[in-house]
Amino acid sequence: MNHQITLGVIIGNRDFFPDILVTEARKDISELATKVGINLIMVGDKETKLGGVETFQEAKTCADLFRKNADKIDGILVCLPNFGDEKGVADVIRLSNLKVPILIQGYPDELGKMNVARRRDAFCGKISVCNNLKQYGIPYSITQKHVVHPSDPDFEKDLQKFLGVCRVVRGLSNLRIGAVGARPGAFNTVRYSEKILERNGISVTTVDLSEIIGNADKLKESDVKVKENLDAIKAYSPTGKTPSEKLVQMAKMGVVLSDFMEANSLDATAIQCWTSVQENYGCNVCTNMSMMSDQLMPSACEVDVTGTLTMYAMQLASGSPSALVDWNNNYADDDNKCVLFHCGNWAKSFIPDIQIGTAPILGTMVGEENTYGALEGRTPAGLLTYGRISTFDSDGNIRAYFGEGMFTNDELNTFGNRAVASVPKLQKLMRYICNNGFEHHAVMNASHTAGILQEALEKYLNWDVHYHNAPEE
Repeated sequence: MNHQITLGVIIGNRDFFPDILVTEARKDISELATKVGINLIMVGDKETKLGGVETFQEAKTCADLFRKNADKIDGILVCLPNFGDEKGVADVIRLSNLKVPILIQGYPDELGKMNVARRRDAFCGKISVCNNLKQYGIPYSITQKHVVHPSDPDFEKDLQKFLGVCRVVRGLSNLRIGAVGARPGAFNTVRYSEKILERNGISVTTVDLSEIIGNADKLKESDVKVKENLDAIKAYSPTGKTPSEKLVQMAKMGVVLSDFMEANSLDATAIQCWTSVQENYGCNVCTNMSMMSDQLMPSACEVDVTGTLTMYAMQLASGSPSALVDWNNNYADDDNKCVLFHCGNWAKSFIPDIQIGTAPILGTMVGEENTYGALEGRTPAGLLTYGRISTFDSDGNIRAYFGEGMFTNDELNTFGNRAVASVPKLQKLMRYICNNGFEHHAVMNASHTAGILQEALEKYLNWDVHYHNAPEE
């Protein structure tokens, strides 16, 4: 998540438009890049005429530069200070062989400056560029306003959204997920297709839970890593009435999970969190999972691999942690509110009143004394993006749904990790989830980023995405 975005820039040009427009555009884009904190790669003003792209030779020069920096470039910005040359733009992208998101921006004309010295015609040229990219089979994104100046705050919003799209697309490329243990026997709902994920560049590394528990049991309380992790747990959350020996167990488990992730270069995990770990080890793994998620290494319950994939996608879009939740309860008789719940592994950014406790429901099966490590806490009012990514074996594809709502401070007297969510047209969403066979698990993020996720996954990864209650086009 500390990766600084780098954009390749194509400045389209038409020879009979004023040279100064291209020169000004290079300056405008550079100033905006500095403001938002991104890197730019574009041809110099001596490598092509003014540093723009019009002819096939100029397209080759720009494409060569992009290929040399292919490992750095997260997306491409097409800037049209004038009508531009649609073939030149499309040729750069084709010749570069880059498969990254593309944003097309066109400058507006000024009503009092439509003479030969300042006329742009980018309003028209942008349509031609889009037409050619569509002919070439190249996906692209567009700004909310058809033409918009780089200094316009609306373009900065467009750019920030596009940077989120770039993060999601790059971040899901070669993603590595660890599946720790077997899914709970009663949970067919978290089945997934490892082969479909692999075909989409997402790898799953499995490990038997007995190996994790066995390695944790071999550690001593005096081991340096255990001591360090124990201190980290105590610094992370108030420990409440948790016995010291249970905290040590959690610390040992955290060390082993961290070693497993490091040894296999994993980005995220999905863990068999009940009932074997309680019956054979004696505590919950929730605190460890929460700490990983808070550090942007998401960890999902119940070996929900596509759940943690969703968590990772959402944190890429927003830059903040995600949490796995159950669509758990209606909220009284309000058709647009519901209760989101899980035993207790949400990142502490969701639960400012965090405290380590037990899991009472699970405790009825395995003994509550074996469930220390579950977190208590209530999510306060704020922004909400929710959604789910799933594999559908019968169709051989990946589908997802996303939407936006709000966390509320409505009264809620219960335990565990919990939140009240207000979702417009919630009943319609529940019908969609049920009719399309999605899981009872969803993912939440404290942002409004559903549009970023739809754009990234549908347009650039070719996944089937439903945006619930999407804004009107």
